[in-house]
Amino acid sequence: MKSYQKLTTPAACQVEEEGAASMPAGRGKLAPWWVGSGLLVAAVLLSTITVWVLRQVSGGWLGPTPPPKCLLVPESHRFDCYPEQLVVVTQELCESRGCCFIQSPPSAEGKRGVPWCFYPPDFPSYTLVSLNQTALGMVGLLVRREKAYYPRDIEMLRLDVEFEADTRLHIKITDAANPRYEVPIDVPRVMKRAENPIYSLNFSWDPFGVLLWRRTTGTVLLNTTIAPLIFADQFLQISTSLPSRYLYGLGEHRGSLLHSLDWNTLTLWARDVSPTETFNLYGAHPFYLLMEEGGDAHGVFLLNSNAMEVALQPAPGLTWRTIGGVLDFYIFLGPDPNMVIQQYQQVIGFPAMPPLWALGFHLCRWGYGSSNETWQTVRAMRNYQIPQDAQWNDIDYMDGYRDFTFDSQKFASLPSLVEDLHKHGQHYVMILDPGISSTNPRGSYWPFDEGLRRGLFLNTTQGQPLIGQVWPGYTAFADFSNPDTHQWWLENLQHFHAHVPFDGLWIDMNEPSNFMDGSEDGCPPGDLDSPPYTPAVLGDSLFSKTVCASAKQKASVHYNLHNLYGLMEAKATASALIQIQGKRPFVISRSTFPSQGRYSGHWLGDNRSQWKDMYYSIPGLLSFSLFGIPLVGADICGFSGSTSEELCTRWMQLGAFYPFARNHNTQNEKAQDPTVFSPAARTAMKDVLLTRYSLLPFLYTLFHRAHLQGDTVARPLFFEFPQDVAALELDRQFLWGRSLLVTPVLESGVDSVTGYMPRGMWYDFYTGSLVNSSGEMLKMSAPLEHLNLHVREGSILPTQKPGTTSKATRVNPLRLIVALSSSATAWGDLFWDDGESLDTFEQGSYSYLVFNVTQNIFTSTILHASTEATEVTIDTLSIFGVQKPPSKVLLNGQEKPFSYLDNQVLTVSDLGVNLSQGFSLQWL
Repeated sequence: MKSYQKLTTPAACQVEEEGAASMPAGRGKLAPWWVGSGLLVAAVLLSTITVWVLRQVSGGWLGPTPPPKCLLVPESHRFDCYPEQLVVVTQELCESRGCCFIQSPPSAEGKRGVPWCFYPPDFPSYTLVSLNQTALGMVGLLVRREKAYYPRDIEMLRLDVEFEADTRLHIKITDAANPRYEVPIDVPRVMKRAENPIYSLNFSWDPFGVLLWRRTTGTVLLNTTIAPLIFADQFLQISTSLPSRYLYGLGEHRGSLLHSLDWNTLTLWARDVSPTETFNLYGAHPFYLLMEEGGDAHGVFLLNSNAMEVALQPAPGLTWRTIGGVLDFYIFLGPDPNMVIQQYQQVIGFPAMPPLWALGFHLCRWGYGSSNETWQTVRAMRNYQIPQDAQWNDIDYMDGYRDFTFDSQKFASLPSLVEDLHKHGQHYVMILDPGISSTNPRGSYWPFDEGLRRGLFLNTTQGQPLIGQVWPGYTAFADFSNPDTHQWWLENLQHFHAHVPFDGLWIDMNEPSNFMDGSEDGCPPGDLDSPPYTPAVLGDSLFSKTVCASAKQKASVHYNLHNLYGLMEAKATASALIQIQGKRPFVISRSTFPSQGRYSGHWLGDNRSQWKDMYYSIPGLLSFSLFGIPLVGADICGFSGSTSEELCTRWMQLGAFYPFARNHNTQNEKAQDPTVFSPAARTAMKDVLLTRYSLLPFLYTLFHRAHLQGDTVARPLFFEFPQDVAALELDRQFLWGRSLLVTPVLESGVDSVTGYMPRGMWYDFYTGSLVNSSGEMLKMSAPLEHLNLHVREGSILPTQKPGTTSKATRVNPLRLIVALSSSATAWGDLFWDDGESLDTFEQGSYSYLVFNVTQNIFTSTILHASTEATEVTIDTLSIFGVQKPPSKVLLNGQEKPFSYLDNQVLTVSDLGVNLSQGFSLQWL
């Protein structure tokens, strides 16, 4: 049996993809990575001495001396052979799997550290026995001659490789003889093989392994020879080396943006739990972005929806471990991080364009108690002229917490409230849960009766509706994998919309959440609810606080579809809204999966009113930017617990720059909307919301670019400065697009903030004053009423005089902020449409303008025009970084008055130029 290898240079692989198919059997073998350069004897001797010393110090607790082949494996490269969470691994258990056993001292804080049981160099794996060219790539056959230790080992696997694009590679491994479950989402089908890939690919034949590297740098991106491939019916595992420790993604989890590779296991299994470090949370996103040395980036997506864990270790290395489906990998070569995310979304789909009002300020709480109390909050916001686009209600609007109902006593005036919101250019959003009350007298609750009649609920293995418990009590769960359920969902929403004409929907509890484990009858014995291997899920079982994995759905068993539940509900909900309203849908979902940006946004769940929760919201929203769901935010001021005035003020400042900005609060806590605080705090909150509303043209354009080509909206700093190593770990600041740097205060009791300024010129957003940075941490003044915002050199931001709604704002004059670069150039753009119609870009019903500055001349160029642009004017041009006072300013050749300040800001007002007209402005 051959050994596992560590590839250190692409020179070790002699055949690239053009000739790999003709490689004879036996080619592609590499010398074991721990052997070479005469180091074998020294390595064995050193390891033996180290273990002997440890045994003397530990009093012999480490057990007998392991075989030399085990001592050869460095600790950082020990890939776990016994990852079961609830088992104390003994030498006997370990060796029964044919693995090495070396006890290591316990890790700090009780975390899993160096595995005691790990694969030896000669552990049996698959052999690549044939590899043939296809029109798009290659097809191969893998054979395992010795069974692994999980049941129903699959002996023959099919390898499919498609060179889909110069920057995208598709590798799929599945059962060669029998079909297996695959994720039912649409992915692109290419018709032509990539002509000039920027990657090189080879294979190790025995043992089988994938070897992928970047052509320009030689950086090895994947090397799966470092541990055995295992492919059993309910245990699939493949490991790879990583070229650096800078790894991001793999959601949904709470933590820093940059993942620790210190023996860190991330579990992907949708779960209803308040965001907590180390727990698997609401969504599953098996995608990572990795920054290589020198600033290149690549991404890897495993298209698999089964329960999964990803084990990270300091080699650096990564192990994918899933319990169903197939190994279906997409690798994206960038080479910069922005391009990686664009390439990822070319596979999963670009996000939907939100309606403009979705980018306004949203207000909600659980516990308003009545529609009149809700209405009073809306009126108070108007009274103080605080911007608000949408008012929400949580489950307390319902009658007995039942979907598609409202409380006829406490919320009797709800239809009138919604009518009033609409009269004021505002919108209404309500919550819906997928659990449908099942205990009402027959004939009294149409949603359940009709769903039961049509057979639209999740069923038990006995074919009866699975009954769990959620807010209304005993409930059945809608099966959104069934197209007929989408029609039933639409009909329910149509009936309710006739009474309460809501504008958007908030879909919650869709992991799906269950207050019981499994069902009212538990879950049946068997390999679906109690599989041979259970990943490290919260609660230690797949049905902990959700439905049974054995539940039957139209498309498959819940075991396969659980992580897709939120996605499928979001798809049904967005479709229903389009049919009801004929406009862009607005949906916010708690559970998510890749491609969900096409149908919904996301909020980061039931956070707490604590400073650390405010910080964690930033890596949370940046991670979802990576996942292709740009419409994301956290509950501003925190959901549970009571906020303080200082915390809420700081959080409103940060939250005003969430792409999705909603203040939300739980019941039985004091109110936290802006109107309830002191005049000083209320004014600070109002001011930062007015700043957000002034930036709506810029933010809306960013969402257009996200929809069109997969750009991120909220963006980590390293996306724009990938070669700046100092930026790789930053997650207390972020950018809007490439241009606007947000540096919030995340601590109590301070009046300053320290933030990183990447190399270059940055201008204070409010004053235009210059900060010239060499790439350094800077301490900035941050009194309670102030949020630090800086504009990057070379940018042009379209802004607008803010109103108290997006509808009121969009008719106001525009102000363009020009931030000149060191070479006195700048660029920006503006997308403008009616803010709500479907497919305006696709149908040509939009305006698109490009702004340029070069040689002291600003030009506005209309690349596409529509009638909406004729309703708005550009009134003011503010130019930051004009080094000399101009003698005159010319608008289309006509002289205009101007002002020039000592901080080198040139302002030209009263331009009165219609947005549909191109123009030039020159300063001399």
